[in-house]
Amino acid sequence: MPRSWNPTQHVRLLVPALLFPLALDGWFGADKMKHFFMSAFIQSLTYSSVRAAGASHDGAYLSATAATVGFGVGREIYDGRVKRAFSYKDLVWDGAGLAAGMVLVNNARR
Repeated sequence: MPRSWNPTQHVRLLVPALLFPLALDGWFGADKMKHFFMSAFIQSLTYSSVRAAGASHDGAYLSATAATVGFGVGREIYDGRVKRAFSYKDLVWDGAGLAAGMVLVNNARR
């Protein structure tokens, strides 16, 4: 018998995002460019390092993506706790940088 939809199950997923005050920041600015380029840099550096260690393309791709996501989310959690300013817009720019890094390593691979 299928379970009925329980809204409290979905609310529990949103609670961690509500633990930090949201930053009142814009979509563009020097900070956003730093997020973009740092994520692209982490993606490409991690990919290259893991490939140089002998991992396959897929393994290096996954490792680089995990490192980039971990860094971006970790930085925003830090900002939320220390600076009291969690910014989902920064995460969007982190994601854009991650995607740019993916394109870079995909086109540069041998």
